Amino acid sequence: MRTPVIRPVVTALCAAVFLCPMSVSAQTRAPQRQEPPASLQQAAQQAAAAATQVRRLTADEAVRLAAENNLGIQVDRFDPQIQNLNVLEARAAWTPTFAASTQYNSNTSPPNSFLSGAPLALNTNQFLGTTEVQQLLPWGGSYALGFDGARSTSNNFFSNFNPQLRSSLSLNYTQPLMRGFKIDAIRRQVQIAQKNREISDVTLRQTLTITSRIVRNAYWDLAFQIASLTVARQSLELAEQSLRNTQARVDIGTLAPIDIVEAQAEVAARREAVITGESLIETAEDTLRSLIYNPSIPDFWTIRIEPAETPVYEAVTINLDAAIRNALDRRTDLIQTKKTMEADDINIRFLRNQTKPEVTARVDYGLSAIGGVQFVRAPGVGLAPGEIIGEERRGLGSVLGDLLTNDFPQWTASLNFSYPLGTSQDEAALARARLQQTRSQTQLRSQELQVVTEVRQAARQVNTNVQRVATTRVSRELAQRRLEAEQRKLEAGTSTNFLVFQAQRDLDVAQNDELNAILDFVQSKVDFETVQEVPLR
Repeated sequence: MRTPVIRPVVTALCAAVFLCPMSVSAQTRAPQRQEPPASLQQAAQQAAAAATQVRRLTADEAVRLAAENNLGIQVDRFDPQIQNLNVLEARAAWTPTFAASTQYNSNTSPPNSFLSGAPLALNTNQFLGTTEVQQLLPWGGSYALGFDGARSTSNNFFSNFNPQLRSSLSLNYTQPLMRGFKIDAIRRQVQIAQKNREISDVTLRQTLTITSRIVRNAYWDLAFQIASLTVARQSLELAEQSLRNTQARVDIGTLAPIDIVEAQAEVAARREAVITGESLIETAEDTLRSLIYNPSIPDFWTIRIEPAETPVYEAVTINLDAAIRNALDRRTDLIQTKKTMEADDINIRFLRNQTKPEVTARVDYGLSAIGGVQFVRAPGVGLAPGEIIGEERRGLGSVLGDLLTNDFPQWTASLNFSYPLGTSQDEAALARARLQQTRSQTQLRSQELQVVTEVRQAARQVNTNVQRVATTRVSRELAQRRLEAEQRKLEAGTSTNFLVFQAQRDLDVAQNDELNAILDFVQSKVDFETVQEVPLR
C-alpha cells in the first residue's frame, strides 16, 4: 500500500508533473562540498561516476532485462531442458542393444562304452563366440538378431570333423496383438513425458508473464515515487517562501511573531516529506533492480535507474466478452489443467488396454552350417565307421557361404494367449483413473468460472479507476482554486496563515489522490492484460 504524504501547495498541476520527464540528480541528493584540488577532484568525479551510473529505461526495456537476468526466470528455464532429458530417457527404451561374448571350454572325460569314441580319455576343446542385437520397437513389437560361431576339436573317433567349424544365424520377432498393441508401458511413459514437457513450457510462459507484470508495476511505482518527490520539493520551496514572507510581515508588524512558528513547522513537515520521498525512491529502485538485473554484476547496488516513461492517463475501452474468450483460450492455469487431463487420458488408454487378453505372436527363424576338416572314410563294418582314407577342408568362408544359401533353415511360429480369471488389478486401476478424470473435468469447470470472475473483476477495476481519475482531478482543481482564493484573501488581510496552510494541505492530499488514481489506473490496465494470460495470485 502507498501511504500518501501530506505536502503543501505546488504551483504546477499534477498532470503536468506526470507529462514531464522526472529524474532525481545526484547533486540534489547530496550536499555540496568545497572544491578539492584538481587531481583529487578528477579522481573523485571518476569514482562518483562509477558509483552512480544512471540507466534510463522504458517499461518494455525493463521487462526485456528481467527476461534475461531475473533469477526466478533463469530457474524456470531449466525445467524444459530437464523435461527434454526425461523424454529422451523414456525413448531410450527403444534403443537397440548390442551384446557379444566369447567362451572357451575344455572337457576331458573317461570313456563309458566302446561307443565313446576314445579308448582312454575323451578330450573336447571348444571356442565359442556369440553376438546379438535386440530392440523394443515403438509399435510394441520386439526382435532379436543373433549370430554365433564355434571351433571345436576332439579325439572322438566317430567325429567326422576335426577341427569342426559351426555357425548359425537366428532371428525372432514377437508382436502383441491385443494387450500392448496400441499402447504399452513404454509408450505411455514417452507420451506422459512429452505432456510434462509441454506443461513446463506453459509454466515458463506463466513465470515470464507474472514477472513482466511485477516489473511493470515496480517500474510505474518508481516513476510515481519520483513524481511525488518532485511535488514534495516544490512544496518545500513554497513553504520556505511562505516562511520568508511571514518573517517580512512580522518585521513590519502586520503579523504576530507566533505566525513564524507555524510557518517554521510547515517547512519542517515539508522537509520531512522530501526525506521520506528520497527513501521511498531508493526502496523502489531496489525493488526494480532486484527484478531486472543480475546480482553478480559489479555495480548492482550502485547503478541508478531512471524511468524514461511516466504513468499517464489515457481513456480506454474494455471489450469484456473478447477478454473472457481470450482468457479461456490462453490462461496458463487452464492449459496446465488440460495438459494434465490429457496425461490422464493416456493413463486411461493404457489401463483400458491392459484389461484385454494377452495374445502374442512369435516367429523364430534360423540358419546353420558346419565345416572344418572333414574326414573321408572307407566303408565301415556294422556300426563301426570306416578308416580315414582322406580329408576335405572346408574353411570359414565355405561355412558362411553355406549359411547364406539357406540349405538348412529352421523356423517356428507360435501364438500365446493368457487372461486372468476374475477382477484384475488393472480393472481396479482403470476405475480409479476414470473417477479421477471426472474429478479433473469438474475442477476445470470450476477454474473456468474463476477465470471469468477474475477477468470481470479486473475490467471492473479499470473502469473504477477511470472514474477515480476523473473525480480526483475535479477535486484537485477545486482545491487549487480554493488555495488561490485563500492566498488572495491573505494578501487582502481577510485570511490567516492557518487557513492558507490548511488549503495547501488539502491541495496536497488532492494531488496525491489524483497521482494515486492515475498510478492505480495504469497498474489496473497491466493487471487486466495479465489476468487474460495467468492468474494474478
